[in-house]
Amino acid sequence: MSEQNGHWLVSASTIRLLWIAFSIVLAVLVALDAFLVPHPYFGLDGTFGFSAWYGFISCVVLVVLAKVLGMLFKRPDDYYGD
Repeated sequence: MSEQNGHWLVSASTIRLLWIAFSIVLAVLVALDAFLVPHPYFGLDGTFGFSAWYGFISCVVLVVLAKVLGMLFKRPDDYYGD
């Protein structure tokens, strides 16, 4: 890869490779959950893949909350004047 194209992490092929690699790692980790014996504290946390879907839902909620807070507290670009 030449230097004129920028950093190696921003190339399309590297980004695609990282997505594939991370997806495989995540799938393997969720599949390994089938071989673990859960010790749930409450009923729902003993379900298959609980950590994966709980983490995903939590992340989505935080992003949506951040967007809502951004809309509520956003100031115009010229808030402090010129």
